[in-house]
This record gives sequence, C-alpha cells and structure tokens, in this order.
Amino acid sequence: MLPRFDFHIHATDGKARTGTIRMQRGEIRTPAFMPVGTAATVKAMKPQDVRASGADILLGNTYHLMLRPSAERVHRLGGLHGFMGWDRPILTDSGGYQVMSLSELTRRSEEGIVFKSHLDGSRHMLSPERSMEIQRLLGSNIVMAFDELVPTTSTREVQAAAMERSMRWAKRSRDGFDAGGEHAQNNALFGIQQGALDEGLRKASADALLDIGFDGYAVGGLAVGEGQEAMFGVLDYAPGQLDPAKPRYLMGVGKPDDIVGAVERGIDMFDCVLPTRSGRTGQAFTRAGPINIRNAKFAEDQGPLDPACACPTCGTFTRAYVHHLVRAGEILGAMLMTEHNLCFYQALMADLRAAIAEGRLAGFASDFRATYYGKG
Repeated sequence: MLPRFDFHIHATDGKARTGTIRMQRGEIRTPAFMPVGTAATVKAMKPQDVRASGADILLGNTYHLMLRPSAERVHRLGGLHGFMGWDRPILTDSGGYQVMSLSELTRRSEEGIVFKSHLDGSRHMLSPERSMEIQRLLGSNIVMAFDELVPTTSTREVQAAAMERSMRWAKRSRDGFDAGGEHAQNNALFGIQQGALDEGLRKASADALLDIGFDGYAVGGLAVGEGQEAMFGVLDYAPGQLDPAKPRYLMGVGKPDDIVGAVERGIDMFDCVLPTRSGRTGQAFTRAGPINIRNAKFAEDQGPLDPACACPTCGTFTRAYVHHLVRAGEILGAMLMTEHNLCFYQALMADLRAAIAEGRLAGFASDFRATYYGKG
C-alpha cells in the first residue's frame, strides 16, 4: 500500500533535486512535468498515450470543471479518474487564476470571489471552502489552496494586500481540506506562495504558509508576463524560503528553457498548456529549438520533426506529412504534433533527472541552451 504522500529526494546537484513523490495512485518522478487536462482531457490525446509519453501525473482545472459538466456531476459519475480514464495521480488547481483571467466581471471580498461564467454569464461564488469542496468532489489527489492573484505590475500595497489575503485564504483552505474526511486522509494539499517580484513579500508569504503547514508548496504569481529574467530573479531566492523537505511547484511554466533554468534553481514540479496548445497551432519543440511546421520549407522535408526524438510521431511520419495535415486542418495533425511535444517535454524531464542524479546538470543545461538557442 503506497502512502498518502511521501517525498524522497534521491540526489541533489547545486540547488537542483531529483526524487520521487509516492501517493496511493502511484509514484511521481521529480522534476516532473504535468500535462494540462483542463476539461478532463489532455486535448487531442488519449490517456494511455499521455502515460506512454512519460507523464506520471496530470493537471485538472477547477474553474472549467465546476462550470462544465460540474463537480457534482463528475462526483456522481465516479470522480475525475474514472470519468476521464486516468488512474494515476491528478493535481487540480484552485480556480483562482481562471476566475481572474477569464471572467470579465468579478467582485472580490474577504469571503471569496463572485464571478460570471465565461460560458453563459451565470453567476458563481468561489471561496476557499467552495474550492476545497469542488476539488474533493473531483477526487483530486493534490489539491491546491485558493489564493488571490494580482498582476506583477500592481503597486506594492496592492500586492501586499493580495498576498496577506491569500495567506488568510490558505488557512481557510487548510481547514476546509482537513474537514474532508476520507478524502483528506488519503490525499494532499499544497500551499501557494505569493508576493509578485518582491523578496520581502515572498518571505512573509512563505513564513505564513510554513506556519500553517502543507504537503508541498507552489511558487505562484509568475509566468504572467514578467519575462524570464524577472522570473529567474524571483526563483533565485523564493524556493529557498520554502521547506526544503517538501516538493516545490512552479505554476504555469513553461517553455523548455524556462524549465531548465527553474530546475537549476530548485523547482520540482511544472505544468503548462504550451506543449499541447502549441502542437495544435503548428509549433513543434525540438532539441534545436521550436519550429513552425506550417512553414513552406517543410512541404517536402522527409525528415522527422526532431531527428533526436524517439516518439511514435517522429518514428513514423515525416515533416512533409505533418505539414500537410496541419495546413489542411486535419485532426490527425493536431494529434501528432501534441504527441510529439508531450514526448519532447517528458524526455527533457527524464534527461534533467538523470543529469542531477549523475552530478552533471551544469554541463547538461549549458549544452541544452547552446543547441536550443541555435548556437550548438
């Protein structure tokens, strides 16, 4: 019987760590990349193919699932795992980011956020307690605390107020999760550090979260337009403010070079829509950098998307064929591009884990960047 939640660090290299999270639904190798299954599906992929790409865990979206088909319906149908046919761990976000980014009209208060659905304009309320309830109904294995996100361009006063409210909501999330009976006994809760680009606010947030106590900690409020240099600036200190014995999750990141730099700074978990969304729009990630398969130069290119890739797409189809599919708007084009991109990301995570374990991360990261940026 696997434990409720256990994180073991196998090796370190500088600030980077590689390890394993053990949960009742399976083990998660870290550093880990979580494909995003927004509406109970990783778009254009079957669950078994997502698993075959190397994914140990998926991300589900509280906001989208609460609106359609509803958390209550998913619960009646056996929970998110049975509903979507994925039997391994699932992490669900709290819904806070989508409420603020997708809803045109919101009203924030200490109680929570009232918003209008982007689907039909219906009014809903999300609070720490309601977010915990939705994630429990979904059957989430790693539940995220409910927080308030404000732009990094906001004034320090606005950022401080949002961070302090997020910490009060973190305590309410903890209490709401713990009241979940059997679900709480068998699953995990992560807190989310806020504080924008301000080291002092980040430290105050981390201290508040550590005082409450969580199974893991996310670095939130980044990858929202501040740029890689500013993000790395925060990551130079933020992970070190959190419990070194617990997983550190950088939410919403990111591009392959973002991930390499974040791993070097001590991050263990990632999620991003980029590999799936980019695949559907014609961008393939390769060791030599991203390519736009729609470009005319690929129309008669008989090589694979990435000569260094061992995925089924690269082993079977040519750039010319995928170019044709994507240009023609064929569904198979989106499927093959998504499969390749997810395999690329998972291969990158496997390479990072091996480099850390063997004490050669600096060399791997340098070689990766030189090739990826076209200088290799």
